[in-house]
Amino acid sequence: MNQQLVRCTWPGSDPIYVDYHDNEWGRPVRDSQDLFAKLILDGAQAGLSWITILKRREGYYQCFDHLNPYKMALYDDQKVAELLQDVRIIRNRLKVAAAIGNAKAYIQMEQEGINFSEFLWSFVGHKTIQNQIKSSKDLPATSPESDAMSKALKKAGFKFVGSTICYAFMQAVGMVNDHLEDCFCYSACQE
Repeated sequence: MNQQLVRCTWPGSDPIYVDYHDNEWGRPVRDSQDLFAKLILDGAQAGLSWITILKRREGYYQCFDHLNPYKMALYDDQKVAELLQDVRIIRNRLKVAAAIGNAKAYIQMEQEGINFSEFLWSFVGHKTIQNQIKSSKDLPATSPESDAMSKALKKAGFKFVGSTICYAFMQAVGMVNDHLEDCFCYSACQE
């Protein structure tokens, strides 16, 4: 970790958080299954800090078959019971059920001919919104785009996709560039 670099203030000095900020957050993701996985992780964050999920991310990939919606959609009551006992994830029944339900909703969209990536990126006109944030206190929690995404995802059967979760997701997958303007990642995250 290079101490000379100017970066956003939110990762602090935690090496896991700094690595995530420097190498992932805000970088555009366009693969449908990668976007699905990130949406599941953002939903798991509800009511918690992102670092809590980040530290369990590998556990989610292990427990949920690499967050593959086609495998997750087949989970039965026994699998749910196993998941609710696994300390590698957040053991919240509603969040586990939502992840499985979201996998089914994802598959339903694909069966209807809807490309998940195209669907999600349509809320930002298929290109990254370049915000000009000068201070962490200026970071928004929602936007008209996240409101619209949340509404559309809920209509499609997704859970744990409120506007705040959708906005955090949009930041994470590069739909909005919310790196501070003086952060070294700001220009790297411009498409």
